[in-house]
Order: sequence, then structure tokens, then C-alpha cells
Amino acid sequence: MVDSTRVATPAVSNPRFAREAGEFAIYMMQLSASDIAKMLRCSSAIAAQTLQRYGSFFEQSELLPAVLAYHGQAYRGLRAEEFSLDDMAFAQDHLHITSFLYGLLRPLDMIHPYRMEGNAELAPAEGENLFAYWRKRLTQCLIDAVKADDGVLVHLATEEMEHLFDWRHIKQEVHVIQPQFLVRKDGKLKVVTVYAKTCRGAMTRHIITNRLSTPESLATFCFEGFEFSPENSTPDTPVFICE
Repeated sequence: MVDSTRVATPAVSNPRFAREAGEFAIYMMQLSASDIAKMLRCSSAIAAQTLQRYGSFFEQSELLPAVLAYHGQAYRGLRAEEFSLDDMAFAQDHLHITSFLYGLLRPLDMIHPYRMEGNAELAPAEGENLFAYWRKRLTQCLIDAVKADDGVLVHLATEEMEHLFDWRHIKQEVHVIQPQFLVRKDGKLKVVTVYAKTCRGAMTRHIITNRLSTPESLATFCFEGFEFSPENSTPDTPVFICE
């Protein structure tokens, strides 16, 4: 694993919803590991680690830039630890990171490592699960941010993250482009989750490092056998196939 504390960044920033995340963290600190295991549907070992992390949530020395704090498959494709300072600055201005705990993040927002699920119901969330809690707060926030940029949102998060927003309203207000990554197996095109996640991260990297500025330029993406397929694509759904 890359030591992300040694990765240079041009600056750091504070999460817009840091106060809300802090309130959630304080609530989580008061739970038992067994409570957390039930809430997050995880093993007792992961629950114990999660409780420990929330216990040190306000330790400034443990904060990381959001783009370096996640280690899922998409982030492995992103390889943000290899970004130049200019790449980091471009990402800060154009990339939005969804979070069940922090709501919506910029890449250089300083956050504490955590574990959380969108269907978790936390007392500070006013009796709602986190999907419902954030939906009222993030929808206009994302619309305003995209409109302040170029009005185009390249949707490279998992579909689950759509539930953090009033997605119908998002699509009414901004131009959403949603790439698909398919593998041809036995003559049929299928989504293979691990490849799709990796490609989402890799395409995000491609946009950032090449400073792409138009939906049409997404067709230049090529990664580990995945190539643009014009005959299977529409303007809002570019399709990339690995044969």
C-alpha cells in the first residue's frame, strides 16, 4: 500500500460538511463494536477497527486528502498517489467525491479514514438513513458546482451513490454522461464489476491527467483492452468494450 502521507499536494481544504461528519463520528464513538457490526453488516473484527477509528476521529495527525484516503477498486484505477501537483490542482477544481459520512468532498479536503453505509440510521441524521439525510443537502450543492464548471457531469461513481441525490432533478439541471464498461463473454456483453470499477477510476485519471474538456473526448479512453465502441454508444452513454 502506498504511504499517502508522503504524497505532495498543492494545498489542502476543509470538507463542506465537516460539522455534520463530526456529529456522526461522536455518535459512532458511543456505540459498541457489536452495535457497529449490526449497523454496517460487517464482521466483528472490522467493527472493532471501525470503532477504534471513530475513537481517534478528531486526531489531526490522522487526516488525509480525500483522494488519497480511499483504497477501493476504483481508487486503484485512479492511482492518485502518482498525480503531479498540477493534476491535483485540476482534480480539486473538477472532481467530486461522494461520501456517506462527509456528503460531498473535493479531492484535497482533509478527512479521517472511516467506514459507513448509506442505509445506516444515525441519531444525528434526524431519524433518517444517510441516503435520505444527504439527499436534501447534496442535490442542489452538486447542481451548483457542476453549473459553475461547464454544466457537464461525467458520472463515474457506482449507481448506489445516485441515492445520495434527487437524481431525477440532477439530470434535469445538468448534462449527465454515464460511461459503461462491458466485457464480451460467449458473444454477449456483460458488466464485470471488478473491471467496471477499475475502469471508472482509470477514466477519472484519464480525464484529469489529459485535461479533457468535452464529452466527445472521452472516446480517447483506452485501458487494458477496453476501447470505445461507437456502434454501441449514445451521446450520453459512451460504451467501452473489452473483447
